[in-house]
Amino acid sequence: MGQAVSALTDWAVKPLRKLLPGFHGYDWASLAFAWVGQVLWLVALAGISGAAFSPTLLGYLAILAVVELVKAALWILIAAVLVQAILSWVAPDGPLAGVLNALTFRVLAPVRRVVPPLGGSLDLSPLIVIVLAQLVLILPVAMLEQAVGQIFR
Repeated sequence: MGQAVSALTDWAVKPLRKLLPGFHGYDWASLAFAWVGQVLWLVALAGISGAAFSPTLLGYLAILAVVELVKAALWILIAAVLVQAILSWVAPDGPLAGVLNALTFRVLAPVRRVVPPLGGSLDLSPLIVIVLAQLVLILPVAMLEQAVGQIFR
């Protein structure tokens, strides 16, 4: 799955890697590509809705794109944790297990250290991570979205 994503995005990310090399294990070129894609999407939506383009609108859309990327990352995390939890009961050794584990391990591991499985087999860490991600979506991300909107009014 990772190879497919790389094959689909290499045409844009490889040139960006020359400008934005990785730093501390983070792929800044991929993040920049996602941000540019989100900005273009928001510009297209603004154009379709008939918004009058101005530097203020473009600044708003550029900052809003960061908020939208955070929201997308949280929704991907929620979906990955949910699917992983379901597959752990149905098909724990299925082909998606490794991919989902790689996506969710860094988030689930600290929660598993604090809240060990109940009775040795009932792992509540996926539920806790999903609830925390929902709270982040509801509170800080929504407030950030509103703050960005108020700054650019």
